[in-house]
Amino acid sequence: MKFWLNLISGAFFTPALWAAPAPLNQELAYRLVESLTVEVGPRIAGSEADRRAVQWAVTNLRQLGYDKVWTEEFEMPGWTRGQAKLDVVSPFAQPFVLTSLGGSVGTPVDGITAAVVMFDSIEALEKADSAAVKGKIVFINKPMTKDKSGSFYGQVVAARSRGAVEAAKLGAVAIVIRSVGTSNNRFAHTGTMKYDETITKIPAVAISVPDAQNLAKMLKLSPKVELKLQMDNQLQKASSHNVIAEITGTEKPDEIVLISGHLDSWDQGTGALDDGAGVALAMATGALIKQKATPKRTIRVVLYGNEEGGLLGARAYAAKHHNELAKHVLAAESDFGAGPIWQIESRFGDKALPFAKELQQKLAHLNIALGGNTTYGGPDVSVLAQAGVPVVALSQDGTDYFDYHHTPNDTLDKIDPDSLKQNLQAWLIMTETVANSSVNLRH
Repeated sequence: MKFWLNLISGAFFTPALWAAPAPLNQELAYRLVESLTVEVGPRIAGSEADRRAVQWAVTNLRQLGYDKVWTEEFEMPGWTRGQAKLDVVSPFAQPFVLTSLGGSVGTPVDGITAAVVMFDSIEALEKADSAAVKGKIVFINKPMTKDKSGSFYGQVVAARSRGAVEAAKLGAVAIVIRSVGTSNNRFAHTGTMKYDETITKIPAVAISVPDAQNLAKMLKLSPKVELKLQMDNQLQKASSHNVIAEITGTEKPDEIVLISGHLDSWDQGTGALDDGAGVALAMATGALIKQKATPKRTIRVVLYGNEEGGLLGARAYAAKHHNELAKHVLAAESDFGAGPIWQIESRFGDKALPFAKELQQKLAHLNIALGGNTTYGGPDVSVLAQAGVPVVALSQDGTDYFDYHHTPNDTLDKIDPDSLKQNLQAWLIMTETVANSSVNLRH
């Protein structure tokens, strides 16, 4: 961590000739995500890299001047990615670019060879006759459309999350899905999937968008296309950690303004967008606010573990801190890349809606508009929202986010430093305003 000398102020130490305060370092968030991706890299939950990421976070939060820094361990199912290979056996022999879906079982050593049956959605699969599926490899070929808010993700991700269960119910031997992404580059998009313990567990993989398009064309040309899948993933018990740090409030130390990101990432890229940027923004925000002046309320930074496996760190945090959730004034999370923030959304009580407008007015110079009052704040903090904690979402432009999300292309060069600065300014304004207020945001 070569750059830590006086990192917050962005200057190396020299004897002070006058007592002017050091300017806030607008580069801090970028330097943090740079450090995380270079020095730790990909960090799948439960792995050795995950443990290094936890230590990286603890070390850097302490060096940033947080008053308290600690970790909270939780147990979880572990998963290790093995080798995976998918080939067209006949009639058009060639390999496909694929990735195992997180949590998937492997195949027998000799692999699985079977004919393919294609569906255009998981809903179509659910309506299928078992006679058309039994003994075959199911292929779900549903494309995803780009948009600013990423709203189409929810319309296609079910194929990934529960496609294996629905296919197995009908007797399928494996499932292949079109990558849940918007890029036509030949990268496959991973992500977690779930099993039903009462249904046979079958292997689940995603293929790149060009390969999905290719497979669909093959099925138009031939009544029978055979694939061979070989994969040797492993399931085991594991543990991970939430990393937590605080700036203790001067007047209301028991009232908590929680800002967060998730520390884990998938193992194909380096987790720069998902969610290194969010981790860096949360860490930088608290540190820079303290540099100006300690706030009235406590600012708590939570770097959640294993968001990717199903919000497991968030659920562990909510369970452990159940008795103090009533003192959580606000929760917010950055977990949608590093595009410019264009909107602030809230989930406040009706009497607090004027405060949402006040926040937006303070952010208006950053071209941030006021959104609705129905947000859940982000994946991890949605667990807190469900428990009644008020949340805000600083919505980023995600038009290109799913070009990179969960692929080998999620790397540092995809982050625009100027956009990240705009994010940091917005997080500083929002967090400092709430932390120095006495507003009650609850219903």
